[in-house]
Amino acid sequence: MPTVEFAGETIEANVGDNLRRALMDAGLSPYNGAAQYTNCRGNAVCGTCTVEIVDGDVEEPTTRERRRLKMPPLDPDDGLRLSCQVTIEDDLVVEKHPGYWGQKVDRDGT
Repeated sequence: MPTVEFAGETIEANVGDNLRRALMDAGLSPYNGAAQYTNCRGNAVCGTCTVEIVDGDVEEPTTRERRRLKMPPLDPDDGLRLSCQVTIEDDLVVEKHPGYWGQKVDRDGT
């Protein structure tokens, strides 16, 4: 049974579970601020459930996910993923960054 580390918590999930749903079922939110109320409910449209997969292997983004990750304020070069589009296959370490969409990735330490 895979584990997911997120926000200082470790939860168990089943292989094939959706990351967003697994987090929410465990009482953890992939959303920042008001995005927890104003999101697309896992349809890969809003981009507010964006997270970084810090450790662990996941499938490549779908065409639908890539399309949303290319739209501002997200940057496809940041390596972020939509938690609503990630299928859990193995242990994961996941991080949510600041910003409404979780898009404020600090890669250079400034």
